[in-house]
Amino acid sequence: MQVTLLKSKIHRAEVTDTSLNYEGSLAIDLDFLNAAGMLPYEKILIGNLANGNRFETYAIPAPAGSKTISLNGGTAHLGKVGDLLTIMSFAILSPEEVAVHKPKVIVLGDANQKIIKQSNT
Repeated sequence: MQVTLLKSKIHRAEVTDTSLNYEGSLAIDLDFLNAAGMLPYEKILIGNLANGNRFETYAIPAPAGSKTISLNGGTAHLGKVGDLLTIMSFAILSPEEVAVHKPKVIVLGDANQKIIKQSNT
């Protein structure tokens, strides 16, 4: 048997930009991706705290240090600049892996200026 568990999460990520003229995805500051243990092009689930929308896409790296969280393509219709997002990725684990698994979680401060909390580092 295998179980799907939370692998990593970026909580309270503030949308900094939207771009309809893009094929899709969510651009995330590379520093945030690395801190959360997310990979470029990894499938992600996003929850918008402002309007309740939940959607799947993939992560693309924005320049490190840019503080960017950008809704691109069709996802640009699901939020606006200033909305707070929870960005999650998941892993399929064996029972042995489940016993020792701890997700990586980061929480961002106002305007994505810094990571205010980090776990499982």
